[in-house]
Amino acid sequence: MQTIQKLVSKLFNDEAGVTAMEYGMIAAATIVAIAGFMSTISGKLSSIFSTVNSSL
Repeated sequence: MQTIQKLVSKLFNDEAGVTAMEYGMIAAATIVAIAGFMSTISGKLSSIFSTVNSSL
């Protein structure tokens, strides 16, 4: 039982897995999420600015 406990403890304390590739994947996922968000609100923002422009 202690062997399994030591193995689990060792796996949780291992920090060698964070590499540049993982950071790149996180950055790529963030960019995709931001691009998706911006594409959904771009039409709404355009409408709002058109309304403000016509009011002025």
